[in-house]
This record gives sequence, C-alpha cells and structure tokens, in this order.
Amino acid sequence: MKPCDISIVIPAYNEETNIRLGTLDKVVRYLQHVFFSWEVIIVDDGSTDMTKRLLADFVDQNKGFQAIFNPHQGKAATVITGMLAAKGNIVLFSDLDQATPLHEIRKLLPFFGKGYDVVIGSRSGERHGAPLSRKIMARGFMALRSIILGLHGIIDTQCGFKAFRREVAYDVFRSLKRYGKGHEVSGAMVTAGFDIEILFVAKRKGYKIKEVPVEWHYVETRRVNPIKDSLQGIMDIIAIRLNAWRGLYK
Repeated sequence: MKPCDISIVIPAYNEETNIRLGTLDKVVRYLQHVFFSWEVIIVDDGSTDMTKRLLADFVDQNKGFQAIFNPHQGKAATVITGMLAAKGNIVLFSDLDQATPLHEIRKLLPFFGKGYDVVIGSRSGERHGAPLSRKIMARGFMALRSIILGLHGIIDTQCGFKAFRREVAYDVFRSLKRYGKGHEVSGAMVTAGFDIEILFVAKRKGYKIKEVPVEWHYVETRRVNPIKDSLQGIMDIIAIRLNAWRGLYK
C-alpha cells in the first residue's frame, strides 16, 4: 500500500467468533468517517479455525484492509510482522476484540504533535468488569516492573492499544531481544513481557512516551491464565533486566 497517515495493525489468532460478531465491521464503520488516510493490516497467527477464510473474504470486500498469514509463532511475532509492514506515519496496534474501541485513537493522536514518539492507551486503574484477582495481580506486577526495570511513571503497560511514529516503531520492534526474531510460543498464550520489553526498549533509546487514559472493557478469554501468565511475566522482567546488563539493547 502507499504511504498514509495512520496504519492500524491487528493481530488475530482463532478469532472466528469475534469476526462473526462484527468486531471488524465496527472498525470499518469508524474509519469511514475519519479525517486521516489509513490502512489496516490484519496479521493471522496460523489460526486453526475459520479465521483465515473469514479474513480473506473480509479484505476482498473492504478497501484499505490487507491480511498477512503467518505460521503460528505467538502474538509477539504477529504484531512485529504488522508493525514492520506498516506504511503509515503513525502506527497503532490494537486487539481484534476491540476491548479498547478504535475510536479512542482520537485521544492519542494529538500528543504526536506535542513531540511524543510513543503514545499508549491506559486503563488507569479503571478495569471495568475485570475480576478483583486480576486487579490485585496487576498492582503487584506494576511494582515489580518499576523496581526491576525502572519503568517509573507508566501505570499500565499491558493495554493493547499503543501507537508509534513509524521510524520509532521500526527501531523499537527490530531491537527486541526477549520477544524479537526467533521467539515463538505454543498455543494462544498472551505474554505480558512483550509489551514491557517494547516500552523498556523505547525508554532506553530515549524516546518520549505518553500514557493516555482510554475506554476499555474487560473481555473474558481462555488465552489468559492469571497465575501462569503472572509467573511468565516475572520471568520476562528478569530476562529483560539480564539482557540490559549484557548490553543487548545498545
């Protein structure tokens, strides 16, 4: 596709239900009325249900949308594929379930005009519908990443709604080590360490990061296992810290 104002990257893995429920139709309806030029890149992560066929039909019927079909490698590799394929001046990645509706991008865009390089959506502690156990674990996780990685001043690293200047996106996503090239996961596990490494690398490189409160609705998913994912997140934080000590992010 030709260069445009905004690229929207949407990872997909076994999203047949969400697609049939019309989540992508909501994206289309919003983009029909925006003031900027855009492209949408949907990257399939080797889905095993009807997602591939539904996406192929969808992009055939909707101008401005394209699909990339990856082998199954996990969300990190899926997002990276889309981010590096993007042509927009600003590149956003957003979840297909639209837990944060795409129209919330209007809250992020003004900050690029104020000199920020990375603007991230934040649930700001208001995680409507989320179980109490998830909220408690989120608080503990925030403390750990601040102490071990020095990610002070960022309340919510995990909201799947993050935008970057294109050149910054290329630099950051090519510099990942824990979740960079060659990293793969089995199944549909969503790993907290991916978002943390993105922000750690961006901050380490001196890019200006702005956190902006956005609308967010809890979406129940079997892809999230609170205990398993929390342990994985702690391991990721330690691994990122060790990578930094080894000078791998220079």
